[in-house]
Amino acid sequence: MQRESQITGTNFDFVDAMSGEEDFAIAFTANVMKLHGKSLDSASNREKYLALADLVRTFLSKRLADTEAAYRQEQKKQVYYLSLEFLPGRLLAANLLNLGLQQVCEQGLRRLNINLAELIDQEEDPALGNGGLGRLAACYLDSMASLGLAGHGCGIRYRYGLFEQRVTDGYQREFPDNWLKEGRNEWEYRRPEETMNVRFGGRVRTIANGKLHFIHENYQQISAVPYDIPIAGYQNEIVNTLRLWSAEVDVTYQACTFDRHGKGCINVIADKHATESLTDTLYPDDSVYEGKLLRLKQQYFLVSASLQSILRKHVVNKADLRLLPEKLSIHINDTHPSLAVAELMRLLLDEYGLGWAESWDITTRTISYTNHTVLPEALEKWPIDLFQTLLPRIYMIVQEINERFCRELWDMYPGDWQKIKAMAIIADGTVHMAALAIAGSHRVNGVSAIHTQILKQKTMSDFYQLTPQKFLNITNGVTHRRWMLLANPDLAQLICEAIGDRWIANPDELQHLLNFAHDNSFCCAMAKVKFANKLRLAKYIQAKYGIAIDTCSLIDSHIKRIHAYKRQSMNVLHIMDLYNRILDNPHADIVPRTFIFAGKAAPGYYKAKQTIKLIHALAEKINHDPLVKNRIKVVFLQNYNVSHAELIIPGSDVSEQIPTASMEACGTGNMKFMMNGAVTIGTLDGANIAIWEAVGDDNIFTFGLTADQVLAYYRNGGYNPWDIYHQDLRVKTVMEQLVNGFFPYPEEFRAHYDAFLNQGDHYFVLKDFAQYVEVQNKLANEFINTELWQKKCIANVAHSGIFAGDRAFAEYALSVWDLAERPPCLRQH
Repeated sequence: MQRESQITGTNFDFVDAMSGEEDFAIAFTANVMKLHGKSLDSASNREKYLALADLVRTFLSKRLADTEAAYRQEQKKQVYYLSLEFLPGRLLAANLLNLGLQQVCEQGLRRLNINLAELIDQEEDPALGNGGLGRLAACYLDSMASLGLAGHGCGIRYRYGLFEQRVTDGYQREFPDNWLKEGRNEWEYRRPEETMNVRFGGRVRTIANGKLHFIHENYQQISAVPYDIPIAGYQNEIVNTLRLWSAEVDVTYQACTFDRHGKGCINVIADKHATESLTDTLYPDDSVYEGKLLRLKQQYFLVSASLQSILRKHVVNKADLRLLPEKLSIHINDTHPSLAVAELMRLLLDEYGLGWAESWDITTRTISYTNHTVLPEALEKWPIDLFQTLLPRIYMIVQEINERFCRELWDMYPGDWQKIKAMAIIADGTVHMAALAIAGSHRVNGVSAIHTQILKQKTMSDFYQLTPQKFLNITNGVTHRRWMLLANPDLAQLICEAIGDRWIANPDELQHLLNFAHDNSFCCAMAKVKFANKLRLAKYIQAKYGIAIDTCSLIDSHIKRIHAYKRQSMNVLHIMDLYNRILDNPHADIVPRTFIFAGKAAPGYYKAKQTIKLIHALAEKINHDPLVKNRIKVVFLQNYNVSHAELIIPGSDVSEQIPTASMEACGTGNMKFMMNGAVTIGTLDGANIAIWEAVGDDNIFTFGLTADQVLAYYRNGGYNPWDIYHQDLRVKTVMEQLVNGFFPYPEEFRAHYDAFLNQGDHYFVLKDFAQYVEVQNKLANEFINTELWQKKCIANVAHSGIFAGDRAFAEYALSVWDLAERPPCLRQH
């Protein structure tokens, strides 16, 4: 009783609550009462979750304050990672793991007859990203904190994220993803005292008074309010931050001027809602002018608020602005935050009074840029009229950067107008953001060896020839702590029993698992772990969709954004061909398979949305056909997010990584599957090549055109999909089934038919189809050889350490940001 009194009193040191399960149980019970005014028995699981999160948040708070104080005292160089997307996933389990509180929490709750997993399931997935780009950014924040690097994320606090995907009659429907339905995220700290003001529109007036001064007038000003989410390092007492900016307007009574109809305040509130909609959703549809305007507005909002905050903190600490590159690094994740180049120039020139040459030198030594794509549509460019109207001062600065850059190009390539035009930041009535990012950065990196090679030789070859020293490759990585320790704890425990736990801090140690490839007891134990994960996945699918899947079947997963170049359609055509074999011979010996799809299609991307419809139409046909006898099942999981990935990846046998070669910059899903013992079937593209080099021919299934072959076809022509149609009966059959009534509505999939045959098969689906089917057959035959398959699984896990985010970010620390201290995971090399 005395102990309970101490805990509920004001002098209780919270850390004591985590010293033992009994103390934790008492503290948790008291916190439920404090937050909700309820006894433990009457509290819902959601209320219990919030009480637990509040306790953990208190623990994080102390470490966050201690970390910031230590950074100030040590004067550590700060890294700011600007990204339009972050997908951290649920944070409760990650925080418990990283803070070393998992065991005491689990045991303490067990004393109260509470299942920790049930509370973890109460947490909403933060809807702050779309896919790989956002998940990568979150993995890197984890790695920075775990490596003890002073690294912070800067993003946008979307109220609704991208969208909630619901599928009705096979059609994707988009609904607001109201992840902040309670008005706040339990992990965040609102910092209104650090609000920044961001300006849009208006006009710029120039005054000459010894030097030029630029006066921005008649602008719209929007308040950017920061919300900080603590990011804990793995059991090292470091807590960094992810700062998310929210557009907000404070409506007070005085702001409302009432007319006799009472409409004054209504207008103010309407303006508030219009302003705050700036940070409502990720990636507004840019097929219309309003969508383009909102996208550009979001990007500048993120960049301006972040850089103002960064410079203010630098100046408050009495640091010389000329030392900015020595004190901090600003990294832009893809082209979305490229305006950081112009905004940093604006701040140095207009707000802090530095000259152009000095400001440019500081800017280019401070900013670095990661490119994530070779797709032209992803290399953003903006119409001059829109850009200039929305950001008049920024446009003036970009103009000046372009003028000076083009003069340099003229000196290098006199008379070569075509080359200068191709490299110009402003050309053909548009502002080219990738060119701005390259010109304004001291490092530009690709994210896999082949991607960087394509950037150097094709996409950005002119820039590479001009400044080859800027370009480097840093292959992506993912946090093995979340994707193994959290997502697959049984596998993690098995590994620890076999080789110890040093691999958690140094994932290269996973290579020692190769010594167990011929150990029957270890192979059996690993197979049992996989089966348990497949059973967990099967139970979810049965409960959610009413589909029973065979847990002994080969579970083949294709989970990623729906896009033509990622070729979900080729996977579908292969399943159609498998089905046709059964229709031709109902007794055909088919290895039982479960095909799992998940992913969202952009709202305006008709072909991708029709691919989702095609998957559902095929699932409806196959899953209800008694001839199939459960040899094939097709499942589409709606509203794919990090939590779904944590369920699907550990339960999968095969990882589908089949983009058109040369199209996928890297991929990170392939790494997560590999870490969890799935075997890759993939083209030689992105990180698939690095996986192939790591595991060898025997432990991956590769097929299809190479990147060089694809690029040669694009350059020289010579491919006619109709030739494949006439030569391969399987292709002819599945093509005709798209339009001949095999599916209920003959014209439903005419767009796919035309894209494959009448529009040139741009992504070489039919060209690669025969090899894909051949490799799928080989894969299925090897799957039923249990001993052989287990060796493949072990080889994949054993070689996955090189794809840990810790390795990737240690390379950034050394090669891009010039951090003085060599990260521990690279000290041995």
